[in-house]
Amino acid sequence: MIAPRALRLLSLLAFGLLAACAQAPGPNGPPPGTPQEVAQLAQAIQNLGPDVDPEEAQRAAQVTYAYTHQLAQEYQITDPPLIHNTKVNLGTKPRGLCWHWARDIELRLRKENFQTLDLHRAVANHNNMRLEHSTAIISSKGAALHDGVILDPWRKGGVLFWSPVREDKRYDWYSRDQVLAEKLGHDQAVRFLTYEPEAPS
Repeated sequence: MIAPRALRLLSLLAFGLLAACAQAPGPNGPPPGTPQEVAQLAQAIQNLGPDVDPEEAQRAAQVTYAYTHQLAQEYQITDPPLIHNTKVNLGTKPRGLCWHWARDIELRLRKENFQTLDLHRAVANHNNMRLEHSTAIISSKGAALHDGVILDPWRKGGVLFWSPVREDKRYDWYSRDQVLAEKLGHDQAVRFLTYEPEAPS
């Protein structure tokens, strides 16, 4: 039988190994996106469909990278995601769980009032609370979320990860509305979704 102290030590060691697998942002927080990274995301958004306005694609990419960096400072990101999550849950960091990122990114982008782009919220692993993950997704107007691009700053500790949804090998994504309807029932999900706080500045 393993002694309680040894169990605690093994748990800490396992947690450390998990955290080491994630990208650490460094003591000054994650770096901002480069012009080249912004341009690559803008091109990926423009490629979502022939009707996507190139100006909107460029603006969406610029806002996403700039706001990711702003939120990383506000969330006080200095650790890999799993360690930061623990600190948020312990109350020593203000925000930075995956659903914080997803909500804040989506609401900020909605302020741009895009005419040729749509925004979605998606959830993966919704049947496992410990592994559940949320993200924002951008698509061309009227397209399904699976035809969009993931905007996920949580995954790399405040460094924006983006990818076409169908190319994401790590998660299977479902609409947040669908997940809430399954968990809460249709009527309660509708009531929940009718309220969404103002987007942060």
